Amino acid sequence: MTCDDAQLLVHAYLDDELDAAQSAAMARHLQDCAACAASYGIHSRLRKALAQPGLYHRAPDALRERWSPTQTVAGSALPTPFRPRRAPLAYAMAAGFAGALLLTSPAWITALRQRGAESNSVVAEAVSSHVRSLQARHLMDVVSTDQHTVKPWFEGKLDFSPRVKDLASEGFPLIGGRLDAIDGRSVAALIYKRHLHVINLYQWPTDSLATAQPEVQRHGYTVIRWTAEGMRYIAISDVSAADLKQFVLAFRNDAGTPP
Repeated sequence: MTCDDAQLLVHAYLDDELDAAQSAAMARHLQDCAACAASYGIHSRLRKALAQPGLYHRAPDALRERWSPTQTVAGSALPTPFRPRRAPLAYAMAAGFAGALLLTSPAWITALRQRGAESNSVVAEAVSSHVRSLQARHLMDVVSTDQHTVKPWFEGKLDFSPRVKDLASEGFPLIGGRLDAIDGRSVAALIYKRHLHVINLYQWPTDSLATAQPEVQRHGYTVIRWTAEGMRYIAISDVSAADLKQFVLAFRNDAGTPP
């Protein structure tokens, strides 16, 4: 497990939402990595501090009455709905919480900036899907190195026929596929290997013209997107950017599309 993976999974680890294999891998990483262990300690302390009963108070009766549904008077029109103003206490608590995050973990500043700068939610979805696929029993629905086995498996499960290519001769063997969901629709995910690294290749139909976009880096993963011949593709992996470019070039050339 890398430090980027640990940062993505730390909250799920705190909430005991990881499976046994991922929990064990996270525990081993925290034992070996002082930086991630310190970050975990900060999140753990903050989580416990926010769970203190003293932070929560029952609203005064007068305020609760103001939030209750407006009673209508016979023969009169409904009054304009009341829009309550945020109480000063809520502002103070929100400011205190934000301050605690920024003071205790400077990494949050970078994370918030990255999220604010992220203009393409599809990339974020692909990264999340890739991380989930690396968890135990999430990677493949069909396990095969034969494209003539993987491609027919998708029949009847999608409203399109995905392009499946065997790139073993290029150093990227096909190992299987699965159904996934990105951008609000079902997509085909093909799984390739590069030595010990996993490459997820997502594809689904699109009306966009053929385009290619520069690779982007997110949480230690390289993401390359392109569209060609009515299909949209996203390749993502933790291999080097050069290796992923080589994979995309091999797939596009073998698919009969221009590089």
